[in-house]
Amino acid sequence: MSTKTLIVIVGPTGSGKTDLSIAVAEHFGAPIISTDSRQFYRGIPIGTAQPDEEQLSRVKHHFIASHELTDEFNCGAYEVAALQRLEELFVENDTVVAVGGSGLYIKALCEGMDDMPEVSAELRQELVERLKTEGLESLADELRERDSKFYEVVDRKNPARVLRALEVCIATGRPYSELRTGERRERKFNIVKIGTDMPRDVLYERIDRRVDIMMEQGLEQEARKVYHLRECNSLQTVGYREMFDYFDGKISRDEAVELIKRNSRRYAKRQLTWFRRDEEIRWFHPADHQAIMSYLESNICTLK
Repeated sequence: MSTKTLIVIVGPTGSGKTDLSIAVAEHFGAPIISTDSRQFYRGIPIGTAQPDEEQLSRVKHHFIASHELTDEFNCGAYEVAALQRLEELFVENDTVVAVGGSGLYIKALCEGMDDMPEVSAELRQELVERLKTEGLESLADELRERDSKFYEVVDRKNPARVLRALEVCIATGRPYSELRTGERRERKFNIVKIGTDMPRDVLYERIDRRVDIMMEQGLEQEARKVYHLRECNSLQTVGYREMFDYFDGKISRDEAVELIKRNSRRYAKRQLTWFRRDEEIRWFHPADHQAIMSYLESNICTLK
């Protein structure tokens, strides 16, 4: 049995994962690898809540601001790159901490991704054109008709996720969810998962406050700097979409801020729905460090 362990910290946005990951990493003398699909990108530290300079100085982080906004870094590419980085990190470390709220990327790291069929460039381009003319909601509605199961868990505000599922449904004539076999690929390290949890009303208050702080820190200015890249998949996310609509005159600034809060709360709800299905996750309040460290020490020692 391997003596190497990956501690995976998951949870909804705003639930204290970053601070907890720093504490866990320092406790075990471990580096951190990000599983957040937006923190990979440079130029958007505020809207993606990347660790700040002080946090980055305390623990070595990987896959934070590691890619350009124009890069395509999907789950499959992340799986390959992250496993290679873990192999390198485990040479000198018995423990590595992975943290983030992107369920598909965590799945890719821990279990591997399903092998999906190739889709023609013509079909993909057709859906891209439909996205431009009909809008994302129209394509999401079609996805619901073709695969209601996946529709309930997908981030329906993320064009890349909706398009990918829909194109597979159309190309194969089968629901995308049926093709996601869930068969785990063997990993050469042990995995211990914990999740950050708290009462829903407290979480939502934290999310609203965090959005206010982001605005104070300069989210609007940050979004203006990347506005010319607004079509990039890396920017199809909460915080930037609403700011771009404000810049385009579709909504007011106050409306944009309220929509960011609302959409962040909705995203957190979808994250929790996703993670609750994973019975391997042990849930804790993020401030309960003593119980968390005790649980991790016990499980890591047992594995070794």
